[in-house]
Amino acid sequence: MNSNQFFHAALSFSDIFKSSFLENVSEFSMLDVLLGMVFAVAIGLFIFVIYKKTFSGVMYSSGFALTLPGLAMVTTLVIMAVTSNVVLSLGMVGALSIVRFRAAIKEPMEIVFLFWSLAAGIVIGAGMIPLAVIGSAIIGVILLMFANRNVHDNPYILVISCRDEKAEESVLKTLSKSVARYVIKTKTVSRSQIEMTVEIRMKDAGTAFVNRLCEINGVEQAVLVSYNGEYMS
Repeated sequence: MNSNQFFHAALSFSDIFKSSFLENVSEFSMLDVLLGMVFAVAIGLFIFVIYKKTFSGVMYSSGFALTLPGLAMVTTLVIMAVTSNVVLSLGMVGALSIVRFRAAIKEPMEIVFLFWSLAAGIVIGAGMIPLAVIGSAIIGVILLMFANRNVHDNPYILVISCRDEKAEESVLKTLSKSVARYVIKTKTVSRSQIEMTVEIRMKDAGTAFVNRLCEINGVEQAVLVSYNGEYMS
């Protein structure tokens, strides 16, 4: 290969700087990127705080909570890249189609917070920052309002063991005076004892009536657990 062929085969510095890859650098504004990421961090932390204050599950996961602001920032970055280049948007769709998430969702509300973080990132990345701020504020206020409702509105399950029918009648009389409403869900009768599972709605947050049930002659055990329809804690 002579010098002329080598010259034509090699890229000159001018060819490098004219490449489409480096031309894409000038297609976005650094100020827009910084502004979008700042709002993504702020709204992501706001979602993080709302999740922490409204959590009512069995075990709080700090890893999932930290995922919410991270997801908002990553989504913002991806949407900014997609909106700046049509070719990149087509490639991004194909790349994301092979992604599979294996993490199990333990609480239904976790889906709400995941979609909230994704939606906030999409809206910020698209440049509609006021919509992201106002929408997130409204969602946060509504979630806090429902999360701070009275505790006694929640259903409870009472599991109680009695030795005979006389003790059972005394238990039901005490319940009728102590709780707002009760419904017997299951009743197991054996030669030695009677075991009942009762769903109750309390008048207030006090649980002193459980102590009174245990003082009834013939009552062997009384267990009160919170119930949300899916698990007991």
